[in-house]
Amino acid sequence: MSFSSEAKNELCRLSPRPCCRRAECYGLLLFGRGFSPAGVSLATANRGVARRAAQFAAEVTGAVMEVLPPRPRRHGPGVYTARAADPTQAGRVLAALGHTGREVSLRINLANLENECCRRAFLRGAFLACGTAADPGREYHLEYSVPHRNLANDLFGLMRDILGLDPEPRVSRRGGAYVVYLKGAQRVADFLTYLGAPDAAMRLLQVRMLKDLRNTVNRQTNFETANLGKTASAAAGEVLAIQKIKSAGGFSLLPRELRALAALRLHHPELSLRELGQRLSPPLSRSGVHHRLRRILEIAERVPGGANLKRS
Repeated sequence: MSFSSEAKNELCRLSPRPCCRRAECYGLLLFGRGFSPAGVSLATANRGVARRAAQFAAEVTGAVMEVLPPRPRRHGPGVYTARAADPTQAGRVLAALGHTGREVSLRINLANLENECCRRAFLRGAFLACGTAADPGREYHLEYSVPHRNLANDLFGLMRDILGLDPEPRVSRRGGAYVVYLKGAQRVADFLTYLGAPDAAMRLLQVRMLKDLRNTVNRQTNFETANLGKTASAAAGEVLAIQKIKSAGGFSLLPRELRALAALRLHHPELSLRELGQRLSPPLSRSGVHHRLRRILEIAERVPGGANLKRS
């Protein structure tokens, strides 16, 4: 089951009070892609959404909507349809929700949104009808796909103006529809919580936290791997320099402190500078070890064939 379906199932378990039931019913039917005197219909892949639309329509408007069995599709799940195909039933729906069917352009009738809670319920119904939430494992995106430009603009304005929500929605054209959408994990999670799906919002944030943790671990691992590579390369150069000095018979001529460090590096090429310093007597700091090794490399440069041995 997709993340979007899980979120809608969570929303369908809510039982709104009468004023909100009317507002949610309005959102379900207005954004169901069929809202005219010829017929009111809602097509959805979620059976719970189709049944909720039919139930709320009967309770709020008195109209009878039938729920048709799923229509199979070549790709994706089948589609359920809740519809009032009879013009009498469709007219009853429109009249109950303040529409005549003769409007030049389909717009949101704000008279159906009495209270702040009703706006929330209306947006929930619209999301159930035409909304999707992307799998958070891929991206953080929530959208409404709306067939009419003015209706999309009304929805955009309603989302933007909700006090305290600050969803920062956007509107774009995609094919023959208008898309009102939100991006960003926190914004999408906040909006799902606002609609009434806190479990879906929590799951989204958990996925984001896991992704952030994995990215942090990967960055740290890559950084440490790069540092190990640099350390190994530097140690190999130091061992080569010491071997050149030794082959040229100059090992015994090194100052005592350099000779002790050179012998230690030859026997322990895997040790870091800090670890080398801890094994010296007396112990030496990392910067002190680094300084002495540079002196050894400088001496090796003066040995025939010892060029390009400076420690970076």
